[in-house]
Amino acid sequence: MQNTSFTDQLQRQVTVLHPPRRIISLVPSQTELLFHLGLDREVVGITKFCVHPQKQFKCKTKIGGTKTLNLERIRSLQPDLIIGNKEENEQQQIEQLTTEFPVWMSDISNLSQALEMIGLLGELLGKKSEADLLLNDIGSGFARLAKDKNSESKRVLYLIWKNPYMVAGTGTFIDSILQCSGFTNAAKMERYPVLNADEISDISPDVIFLSSEPYPFREKHLLEFNRICPQARVEIVDGEMFSWYGSRLLEVPAYLQTLLR
Repeated sequence: MQNTSFTDQLQRQVTVLHPPRRIISLVPSQTELLFHLGLDREVVGITKFCVHPQKQFKCKTKIGGTKTLNLERIRSLQPDLIIGNKEENEQQQIEQLTTEFPVWMSDISNLSQALEMIGLLGELLGKKSEADLLLNDIGSGFARLAKDKNSESKRVLYLIWKNPYMVAGTGTFIDSILQCSGFTNAAKMERYPVLNADEISDISPDVIFLSSEPYPFREKHLLEFNRICPQARVEIVDGEMFSWYGSRLLEVPAYLQTLLR
């Protein structure tokens, strides 16, 4: 083991004891990835939202939420590496942690960057062969999905929040997954715009997807959006399949194929 420098997705040089032996993960989808790579023993801390896999969630130390980290608990775990994400974690807390520990950050807004992240973490964590195998399997799945795309693209409005209504716009990972499916994002605004009912009606999408997370849309909400857009098909979708960018990508192509059908 020796100190080695790696570049994260913010183009920062991070020097860590390689391979790291005490890891804290600050993002649910990346936590799931670490366990998929076989780092059960090395991961010592996760957030309260890192619910997959369930077995590890039950036994690992929780260090707060993704945006409400318990810095004292993190310090008590004495990590030699912390892994976070630019969008999901609070900048001020990350900046504080970087003064005390090696912190490797991802920055992901599309599938290509997600795949890059998996490869980079494979190198960083001494799990290159496992990461390469995962990347090959994910690539094969999305290649099959590309062959199944419908020639007629449906315009989809993807809701992530209620009160106010918030949608996934362009430049988001969700938008990238919609494009991989052959759908067209009906929201042409960038990032996560807030819309009212009249604006949603004016967009007049073919399909409305109500995500199961971060807002827990349920069957009871279908009628509400059927009234706003009576011409649209409204469906509840698994938000993890559209927004988790780690090993969950193995399952995404088959799930999207069911939506396409």
